[in-house]
Amino acid sequence: MQVHDLIARSLHGLDPEDAHRVTLAGLALGLGPRTVADNPMLATEIAGISLPNCIGLAPGFDKNAEVFAPMLRAGFGFVECGTVTPLAQTGNPRPRLFRLTPDQAVINRMGFNNQGLDAFAARLTRRGSGIVGANIGANKDSEDRIADYVTGLERLWGLADYFTVNISSPNTPGLRGLQTRTALEELLGRLAEKRERLPAEGRSPIFLKVAPDLDSDEIEAVVETSVTWGLAGLIVSNTTLSRPDLRSVHAGESGGLSGAPLTELAQQKLKEFHSAAAGRLVLIGVGGIGSGAQAYARIRAGASAIQLYSALVFHGPGLVTRIARDLTARLKADGFTTVAQAVGVG
Repeated sequence: MQVHDLIARSLHGLDPEDAHRVTLAGLALGLGPRTVADNPMLATEIAGISLPNCIGLAPGFDKNAEVFAPMLRAGFGFVECGTVTPLAQTGNPRPRLFRLTPDQAVINRMGFNNQGLDAFAARLTRRGSGIVGANIGANKDSEDRIADYVTGLERLWGLADYFTVNISSPNTPGLRGLQTRTALEELLGRLAEKRERLPAEGRSPIFLKVAPDLDSDEIEAVVETSVTWGLAGLIVSNTTLSRPDLRSVHAGESGGLSGAPLTELAQQKLKEFHSAAAGRLVLIGVGGIGSGAQAYARIRAGASAIQLYSALVFHGPGLVTRIARDLTARLKADGFTTVAQAVGVG
């Protein structure tokens, strides 16, 4: 186990949110790991973006675009920052983040706490190399939530390599209602209209992040609407409101569940989205990925890249390089020379 993994484990004595703040402070001071998980076999291209490797950091870790550079140095092929809303907001009252150690899981009801678009944009303006995405959301008290997404797209245009429209967080009341066909039509239509009026140079692809709690009819509606309005792809999936058998004393807390208990559900939903999309949308797999085997299963199920976050809480930042090594070995064992060759093979 690497020293940074031991440090990460030692933070379990702190409240989870305090531990996260300490982690961000350490990364900002340059105390994070420096490693390279890049490998020609794991390099790939999604929606016109060249990734040095297919392993990404999911949003929620770096809400305010403060430590994307250290996380890229830690071995991630891309980092997604956010969720960011137009105006700063404090989110839900604490406690709102729970570590379910016996279940290797996390429950959060953060509520899009962030410093707002201006602070987020200022940091992206100063960024160097590496692929950084922006996950955009709506303020809780907004009178026009769709307008908030349009504002986020416009304010960060030219600063992020891609955008993710987050309509699947369970912690902003009513937000998941934007996944219905009628609401999604309006949202994606207004985003497409704004995008056409923005500078064409450096045009960034837009992804939609969806919940794992959608049924087959809802999946079909999301796919068809996304294709109609020219989205690049879908990120499958966000946290779940469902509660499989959990052992932790925090099992009854409200909020979105992530980590190991989400693995099977997220894998199944990815398969369903892959079938419905039929090659028309790029898929990124996320949810309960904590090993090379799970990353490989997600790729074979149709994901062109994967993201993780909760597993870092329990396994430390060295997990990135371990997944990269294991994934490479599995690709070689099955006769693949690139990760792209294994996407969707079943």
